[in-house]
Amino acid sequence: MPRASSKPSASSAAPVAAPAENGAAPADKNSSIESIANDIATAIVEKRLPPGTWLREEALGRVYSVSRTKVRAALLMLSKDKLIEMIPDKGAFVCQPTVDEAREVFAVRRILEREVVRLFIANARPRDYQTLEQHIKFERTALRQSTMGTVREKLLGDFHVALAEATGNHTLAEMVRELVARSSLIAMLYHSSNDPHCSSDEHSDFLRLCRKGDVEAAVTCMIEHLERIEASLELGTEKPDRQLDLVKALLA
Repeated sequence: MPRASSKPSASSAAPVAAPAENGAAPADKNSSIESIANDIATAIVEKRLPPGTWLREEALGRVYSVSRTKVRAALLMLSKDKLIEMIPDKGAFVCQPTVDEAREVFAVRRILEREVVRLFIANARPRDYQTLEQHIKFERTALRQSTMGTVREKLLGDFHVALAEATGNHTLAEMVRELVARSSLIAMLYHSSNDPHCSSDEHSDFLRLCRKGDVEAAVTCMIEHLERIEASLELGTEKPDRQLDLVKALLA
């Protein structure tokens, strides 16, 4: 996923590089390919562009006041990160993971994040713990504000990315970032019933185990957390296509 800031800070309670929500164009003629890709990725993760949304190049060009060539390059970046699918003679669409792909994403997350936990406990510094504790505070602030549903859900996913970044393994962090973004798509498509309060509490419990240096208990806590999130999905049946008007979705 094009890198949106996942580092908890005072500004993390607001969408990072998200399209403006007051009807104004979110970018100007100087928008870079990366900033456009990041903007669209954020809109996807924040559930403003659901799976199946047709990303029309012409509409995106109007939204960002750029050429279709620049839009196409941004879409190509997103397709490499498995957030959108480029279909010949049809266009670009927000990906719609199948049930099997959804299960595979969570299976891979359990494998990778098991190692993330071990590396984090082995390498984390006091400031890393402080950063994650601050992140949990932002989660709980967002949970108290019912109007910030998309932001709070992004914060919950960003906790896992911030944890991976704290290991110092940049490649691992990038892989976790992509999988977290794909998990957000899956949650949209398969109607997750995950309780965000429960997720935040589990993040807090997990961090306490890490501080104690109890590696196995922390690993178990993380795996059970991911299993519970997967179990909250309705993976019994495939979901029908869903399309939105792109300009309305980005400027909603």
